[in-house]
Amino acid sequence: MKVYLILLYEFFKTGLFSVGGGLATLPFLYEMAGKYSWFSTDTLADMLAVSESTPGPIGINMATYAGIKAAGIGGGIVATLALICPSIIVICIIAKMLDKFKDSKMVNAVMGIIRPAATGLIAAAGIRLFEIAVGGSEKYLETGLWYDWLDIKSFVFLCIITFAVIKWKKHPALYIAVMAVVGIVFKL
Repeated sequence: MKVYLILLYEFFKTGLFSVGGGLATLPFLYEMAGKYSWFSTDTLADMLAVSESTPGPIGINMATYAGIKAAGIGGGIVATLALICPSIIVICIIAKMLDKFKDSKMVNAVMGIIRPAATGLIAAAGIRLFEIAVGGSEKYLETGLWYDWLDIKSFVFLCIITFAVIKWKKHPALYIAVMAVVGIVFKL
């Protein structure tokens, strides 16, 4: 029962404060990876790659995965519902009050604060994801020095894919598929 309450608390908190979409959940998920044995930062990076190439937001996928790993199917259901409940509650409240407050200076001021905060959460997640993508967060966390964790092969692939995206401007799914194949080939 205790694990269900922890799942409920952690994922409700994540759902409540991760304003800005799925990537805004990443700082909360990284914190959970360090706190609990439900998943590691490397598992989170793998899940992010899978989530970006399949339907479904990263937060929901990680909540379901962590819940199942921590407490089976029931845990997956509790974690997933805990993550989406704050959004449902907030949307219902906003929908009831939207007409009344749409021209409010206070609401516009609050939104002026929330937008940069959400952008900051997403930027922090992007930086953390970069650390994992080009070398692995564990090495970086141990030393804090970029040259101790930089994996040259990963960095070269990052440069190649960035160049290809800028030069040829094809659909992102093509690049994801190509890099998935390259990743599989290099793991063999």
